[in-house]
Amino acid sequence: MKNALRVLLILGLALGLAVPVLAADELSGAGATFPYPLYSKMFDAYADEFGVRVNYQGIGSSGGIKELTNRTVDFGGTDAFMTDDKIAETGTDIVHIPTCLGAVVLTYNLEGNPDLRISQDVLADIFLGNITSWNDPAIAALNPGVSLPDMDIVVVHRSDGSGTTNTFTVFLSKISTEWADVVGQGKTVEWPTGLGAAKNSGVAGMIKQTPGAIGYVELAYATENDMPVALIENSSGNFIKPDLVSTSLSAEGDIPEDTRVYLADTSAADGYPITTFTWIILYKEQNYDGRTLEEAKLLMDLLWWMTHEGQVHCEPLLYAPIPEKAVSSVESLLRSVTYDGTPILE
Repeated sequence: MKNALRVLLILGLALGLAVPVLAADELSGAGATFPYPLYSKMFDAYADEFGVRVNYQGIGSSGGIKELTNRTVDFGGTDAFMTDDKIAETGTDIVHIPTCLGAVVLTYNLEGNPDLRISQDVLADIFLGNITSWNDPAIAALNPGVSLPDMDIVVVHRSDGSGTTNTFTVFLSKISTEWADVVGQGKTVEWPTGLGAAKNSGVAGMIKQTPGAIGYVELAYATENDMPVALIENSSGNFIKPDLVSTSLSAEGDIPEDTRVYLADTSAADGYPITTFTWIILYKEQNYDGRTLEEAKLLMDLLWWMTHEGQVHCEPLLYAPIPEKAVSSVESLLRSVTYDGTPILE
């Protein structure tokens, strides 16, 4: 992108045209909307402290992967890690840097916003279209004392390629054989029922506007919109409310050195079961398409700050910081990024 702009600048000067002045200290990224509230805060704070602007477009995880592989941005954002096969298709190595943990929550629009408990079976049946009314006996049995309306359930899901969808459908595939066989997991799936909306903000907005709706969004979007969140049954049979503590507990298991791991359906007794890392993805070798060493250093300094000093911004926005046991892996990954084969960070 920057190199293309340089060409336009040269042509413009040659032709005597008015052209925009490029900012020397500017980075571009695109991708996941899941961490967008956090990234917006981080990038504002980073610009204030270091004078480096970061232009990040929340276009969904699929879009982030596409823009990185098209080499139109400095980095991508995704909540669904790239598989070995997908990385191989790019012809080079791609590094995944986790920036935080987040919870995918079930939020709904019912009068009075009652606290609801939703079991694994009931959750799968709602999104499969097998349970279609809020006063269904299976929901009522889980929520004694709650007045459930005789109202149709309106399922709301993402319409764009989404890491949030990937996390949610990974969980559904783990807890429901029917879901795994009929629908499966992915950033996009063929939904058995419901209405689609783009981005986390679009899903949250549609739920707020639709009585009887239920859908999945990142915790920050539900909190910002003052929407209720359901207690979800985990693998231990406990009904867990999504919060910072239960989100952090979901990462109690082993984390591989490359940090590419699904956290959904945690074995932690008090862990919230629908969680994920969200990653910044970038090329391991930064000397490509005329990219300069200075540009690569700008990016690496940003990522080091995001995964260290910048972590102070996670908890106020209801994201869990990178687990301490994963920090050494993050640092090793950052130090593995090279320019012309030489590590950029010392």
